[in-house]
Amino acid sequence: MGEVRPIVQVGDPVLHAPCEPVTRFDGALAALVDDMFASMYAAEGVGLAANQIGVPLRVFVYDCPDENGERHKGVVVNPTLVLPGLGERRLDAGEEGCLSVLGQYAPLPRPDHATVHGFDADGAPVTVEGTGMLSRCLQHETDHLDGYLYIDRLPAKRRKQVLAAYEQSRPVGLGSTTGHQTP
Repeated sequence: MGEVRPIVQVGDPVLHAPCEPVTRFDGALAALVDDMFASMYAAEGVGLAANQIGVPLRVFVYDCPDENGERHKGVVVNPTLVLPGLGERRLDAGEEGCLSVLGQYAPLPRPDHATVHGFDADGAPVTVEGTGMLSRCLQHETDHLDGYLYIDRLPAKRRKQVLAAYEQSRPVGLGSTTGHQTP
């Protein structure tokens, strides 16, 4: 499988900058994807972006259910997110959390359907359509690669509350990783 890497926490600059496109589909990318799955499972997450383990590349992995409870698992490299038009959108106001804002959740309305186009780890084109939690996951992970955390989409007051609660609940020694890795 892969190596479990530490999850970067809010405040680390790697989480707040757009990631670079992947240009090489090679063994290093395959190893990164394996590490991302291992790290996601170890942290009990349903999705993980490469910058969450300190690698500023446009890659995310996911393993989560859709609105019917059917589990979907995969990797998307260089994703492009497509959401329904404003007139066709239905919002899901469910709660959202993040492995990089450990232990904190907040309601965040997002479209209940999303499509991502990109590539798999071998460079073959992929399209992933999602509803329910999978839709939220596709949007959340693409946001990470664009340099945004879910808390950046919250109203300012709620964002401050989440960050204050995070700071109070953060275990000693848990913080941003130092240095960024490239595959």
